[in-house]
Amino acid sequence: MTKRKKRRLTESSISPEEKSISIREVFSKGDAVTKLTFFVMGLNQIRNKQWVKGFTFLILEIAFIGWLLFSGLSAFSLLSSLGPNKTLRETTDANGFPVIVQPDHSVLILLWGIIACLIVILFVLLYWFNYRSNKHLYYLKREGKAIPSNKEELASLLDERLYATLMAIPLLGILAFTVLPTVYMISMAFTNYDRLHATAFSWTGFQAFGNVLTGDLAGTFFPVLGWTLVWAVVATATTFLGGVLLALLIESTGIKFKGFWRTIFVIVFAVPQFVTLLMMAQFLDQQGAFNGILMNLHLISHPINFIGAASDPMVARITVIFVNMWIGIPVSMLVSTAIIQNLPQDQIEAARIDGANTFNIFRSITFPQILFVMTPALIQQFIGNINNFNVIYLLTKGWPMNPDYQGAGSTDLLVTWLYNLVFGQTQRYNAAAVLGILIFIVNASISLVAYRRTNAFKEG
Repeated sequence: MTKRKKRRLTESSISPEEKSISIREVFSKGDAVTKLTFFVMGLNQIRNKQWVKGFTFLILEIAFIGWLLFSGLSAFSLLSSLGPNKTLRETTDANGFPVIVQPDHSVLILLWGIIACLIVILFVLLYWFNYRSNKHLYYLKREGKAIPSNKEELASLLDERLYATLMAIPLLGILAFTVLPTVYMISMAFTNYDRLHATAFSWTGFQAFGNVLTGDLAGTFFPVLGWTLVWAVVATATTFLGGVLLALLIESTGIKFKGFWRTIFVIVFAVPQFVTLLMMAQFLDQQGAFNGILMNLHLISHPINFIGAASDPMVARITVIFVNMWIGIPVSMLVSTAIIQNLPQDQIEAARIDGANTFNIFRSITFPQILFVMTPALIQQFIGNINNFNVIYLLTKGWPMNPDYQGAGSTDLLVTWLYNLVFGQTQRYNAAAVLGILIFIVNASISLVAYRRTNAFKEG
């Protein structure tokens, strides 16, 4: 049998005739083992000597049933209430001695409940694979075709089904380290999990959403959201325009030692961001070097509080924008330089012959092409600035504090406020989870709308 014929026997390529076979036909017209495989997974595969697949299905089903009986049902029953015992109480044992009963640990109950739900979903997916395999074997027997051997099935995992083999471990990693934490965080938004209910908490529905959007936290959420969007727009625009202008300046005719100037700015980019931000925080401190230089030059009579707890909110916000420019402009400069060096020179020369000056060439040729190439990156940078935890937290820690806000300062973004809600004095975990969901909605909406409007998407 040739390699091409062997490939036709596997499940990776299903014929239209096989697709038309219904579950009812497989169950009603299949033999006893085919029917029994609907309940005991892997039997039909084992009968046809597909040992690895058959025993894998069978062992996983047995393991699932055992887990469901000894642990899964308990996890599901506790998930509905997150534990019946909510308070520390004293009772007596069978002999009448006093016993202290600790409250149920709702965090673990919620975690194991979500894991139980994911296990059930995975088992349903496994059952679907078992059904497809069983259906494939039924089709091959009905048509009188050869059934792949155990060796051929294993060989297909390294050939036409190599994608499934290679994706297995990454998908499990995504499930364990992305899907599970995300679902866990979303679930917390529907509870009263906070400092007062740190051990035992309950489901409260959309109450936490109400607190953030219309309740006691609304007076903080909407101003912080507004500043977050302003910050993201200004930070993205300033670093982009600054990088483009710097690249144009370095690439201008008559500028010597271009490689040297690029290297100087690349060094700024190469230094770890947290090092730059911590050094800038020291540099801009009231007793820092910048105030000392200004006072020695007699430009100011007393130190300016740029980023302190008692600084002016507008001064602090402008300061973080300028510091972000220092960090972000070199990145835009490098990308813009690459684009400028690959611009079609014939268009530029034709524009010059027609009498266009440098500004007109930049406005009509250079800038539109840079913007066309960099728009997807700008959208990504915009979303990154919405979640720019480092610049705010390492530079200002959210200061100056605002008496009208709860757990946030005048320079706090949504993401740094979320951090304060979790690790601050209030420890409102449910409100932090709501913020996480709202941040995701904002990011997803803006990126989707912006990307679909770009020329790169329309012409792709």
